[in-house]
Amino acid sequence: MKKAILFTLGLFSALSLSAETVTYDIDPAHSGVNFAVRHFVNDVNGSFGEFDGTVTVDTADMTKSSTKATIKTKSVDTNNGKRDGHLQTDDYFAVAKFPEMTFESTKWEKVSGDTYKVTGNLTILGVTKPVTMDVDFLGKVDGTGHYSGMEIIGFKGGTKIKRSEWGLDAGGPIVGDDVEISVSVQGHRKK
Repeated sequence: MKKAILFTLGLFSALSLSAETVTYDIDPAHSGVNFAVRHFVNDVNGSFGEFDGTVTVDTADMTKSSTKATIKTKSVDTNNGKRDGHLQTDDYFAVAKFPEMTFESTKWEKVSGDTYKVTGNLTILGVTKPVTMDVDFLGKVDGTGHYSGMEIIGFKGGTKIKRSEWGLDAGGPIVGDDVEISVSVQGHRKK
């Protein structure tokens, strides 16, 4: 009996030691934060070019992972300078008062295979509300060439929000309330 207990404790310790929590820095050059919103009868697509953040992965149980990101609102880009300037005003992102929006996960739930539902708090214009994203884990590789000595990890995901819930309700009926958000994340860590 004593040997069985010691064996079980030893096995549990070995399994605990094999689990690792690893933090990856999001690489903005190989990641993206994109959105689409209806304008009259067609979608306008846009992105944010300045952001940073981390993904912390529990290698034994991905559901114990976490992520957080900060996005610079002034970096909004819809491929139209006049429209981008309007989006930076108090009608929309009010970038002078709210230079950043943030996302911080609170729960990772495995759906199947490498697919997860990631719930977290999205803050825009100082308003924080929960959102859930469908996220696919794309894999992990050792970098080569310029990325030699790094471990690289990838995710992609998306969700839909109602912009009016965050106070982004300018534009009246010609601008849709539903905003489709898609993200792609490549994270790096030095080995």
